[in-house]
Order: sequence, then C-alpha cells, then structure tokens
Amino acid sequence: MVDITEKEYLKLTDLIKRNYGINLGKEKKILLVGRLQNILTENNFKSFTEYFNHLIADKTGNAVSLLVDKITTNHTFFMRELQHFQFFKEKLMPYFVSTITNKDLCIWSAGCSSGEEPYTLAMIVDEFLGVHKASWNTKILATDLSSKVLENASKGIYLNEQLATLPDNWKRNYFKKVDTEKNMIIDKIKNEVIFRRMNFMDPVFLLKKKLHTIFCRNVMIYFDNQTKIDLIEKFYNLTEPGGYLFIGLSETIGRNESKYKCVAPSVYRKE
Repeated sequence: MVDITEKEYLKLTDLIKRNYGINLGKEKKILLVGRLQNILTENNFKSFTEYFNHLIADKTGNAVSLLVDKITTNHTFFMRELQHFQFFKEKLMPYFVSTITNKDLCIWSAGCSSGEEPYTLAMIVDEFLGVHKASWNTKILATDLSSKVLENASKGIYLNEQLATLPDNWKRNYFKKVDTEKNMIIDKIKNEVIFRRMNFMDPVFLLKKKLHTIFCRNVMIYFDNQTKIDLIEKFYNLTEPGGYLFIGLSETIGRNESKYKCVAPSVYRKE
C-alpha cells in the first residue's frame, strides 16, 4: 500500500476542490487513499507525488476523469425522498400545464448519478400528460460529473430489486425484461432524458433555455458554504420566474444565501 504524506494530501485535495468543488477535508484521508490504491498499483506509481504529476501531465483528461469516478459516491435509488416526487406530481405538474403556454417544460436533474431521478421524473410527466404528451416538449437534462456513471445511466438497465419501490403499473408500462434479473427502461422514456457531463465549477452553464424545475439533491453536501452559495446563484439565474429548485432533505439554504423562497421542506421557488 502506498502511503500519502500530509503535503501530498493537501495538494491532491486542493486540486479536487479547485476543479470540482468537492471539499474532502482532513477527515477523508483514509477514504481517498483507499479508493486510489488500485490506480497507483496498476500504473506502478511509487508515491502520490508521482500520481499527482501524472494527473497534471495527462492532456487527454482520462486520468482526472478516473479520479472523479473514484471519489464520487453516486448512491441513489428510485423514489428517494418520495415527498419531492409527490410534490412535483401533485403541485407542480398541474401548475405548469396551466401556465406554460408554449408547452415547453424544461427540467434539469443536476447530479443525476445512475439515472433513477431523471427517469422517475420522465415517468411522472408521461403519466400526468397522458394522451396530451405528444403536444409537449418535455425533454429532461440529466448531468453528472462522472463519465462512467453517465454511461451506465444512459443504458437504463436496473436489477429487479432496484424497481421494488416503483408502482406496479410503472413496472409494466415503462420497463421491459432484459433477462430474469434485469430490466430496461423503454425507449419512450429513455429518449426523454438527455445525459451530459457537467462540472458545477464551470463559470458558465451552457444551457439554451431557462428551467422550470431543477433537482439538485444531496450534491451540495460535498461543497463548502461559499461554493454552495455560488452554485445556488447560478441555479437561480437559470430558473424561470415561478420555477422551482429541489435540494436534499438533509440540506438547507439559509435566508441570506439565496433569493429563492422556501415553499416546502427542501423545495424553493423563484418568485
């Protein structure tokens, strides 16, 4: 096992924070070292300084992309924080249908991980609009920092047990069997989700339209307070008046940290 010095750890965590906003702190040293051991072994790096120099020298971006895959957790599941999806279905969908005159509903799943969140939103929208769905543009943008997790999410394949929390009619209508253990999202729903790699530390998010809803749940827990405030301001500027931001139930936005108005637990509205 390759050990890391304090200086090497500070250099590596500073690189991660500056480029991706992820604040590991001193308490994550053992976790970071453990997750990166395979990379050091496979590349015959004798120290973390050698590995750091490799990250800086690699112009392809592959080394940094692999680092991101190693340090991000990407843990999620269908219907996580169920009350958010209920609020979106029962409160927001009727509101949007009655107020969006051009029938162009813009939703962003920011930090989409393995795809359960954007696919769930797509199924809610499809079920709510029913026969009127064809007259709406309801593409959902789903972004994440990890290229690996986006590749898996775009396949839309999930184990039987991963669908346990979904309504039975959704399992019948929106999935098809791959084999006895796996299921795939049908193309009707899969084609509603556009997966794209995005770094929240980018100075500008290149989005063509403003958004009616942004889901960014359980992502900002990895950021320090100023990084979080800056990101929320970017979200606010990209939100349509009357649009909404959802964050994780364990997260909060202080009154002086944003212009959004809190309208429900972890749900914020742009007036």
